[in-house]
Amino acid sequence: MATTSSVLTDGTRLSRTDRALLRLESLLNLAAGITIFALVLLAIANVLMRKLLNAPVPGYIDWTEQFMAIFAFLGLAYVQREGGHIRMDLLVGSLKGRVLWLFEFVSVLLMLLVVTALIYGTWFHFDRSFDFNAPNWSTDSSIDIALPLWPAKLAVPIAFAILWLRLILQLWAYGRALRTGDPRPVAVPLPEDPAEQASKEAASVAD
Repeated sequence: MATTSSVLTDGTRLSRTDRALLRLESLLNLAAGITIFALVLLAIANVLMRKLLNAPVPGYIDWTEQFMAIFAFLGLAYVQREGGHIRMDLLVGSLKGRVLWLFEFVSVLLMLLVVTALIYGTWFHFDRSFDFNAPNWSTDSSIDIALPLWPAKLAVPIAFAILWLRLILQLWAYGRALRTGDPRPVAVPLPEDPAEQASKEAASVAD
């Protein structure tokens, strides 16, 4: 089956670790997709109930805020693995060989530092809203129907922790490419020109 992924695989330990982490990332990405679908259904139900019964879904805004916090973060690591984030393609596309891998290594290292700080901050934010001795284990709740906020707040540091593991893996891959000079390393998204991207997407749709 055709795939739009530019990430290569082989039998090395690096690639096996990449594929193992991908399974977890794919599950989180699926959970994010299901959450979006549930939010769409909730919006439809809210419109129909408001139109037909003049009674919107109780706590619609509260539920929407919870769902948005979940689907906005759970897919981060998967997107990073596939190279789907915003990139300076004009600059990256002009680089080759070890210069390219050095640029990528430094970029990922900077991201790792930022994500490390975000894990600490978001975990602290979750910890302030969670208490085993409080009702619903929560010291913080939504305004309308008092939904506990800690589940959505916990999803954020978890998502960042998985992203942290992905960044560590990519540092390993780019460092290995720097050392060996491998032009097509595994476990990282390879630069593609627009024609290659369009060809892969067309093949994927055709299948």
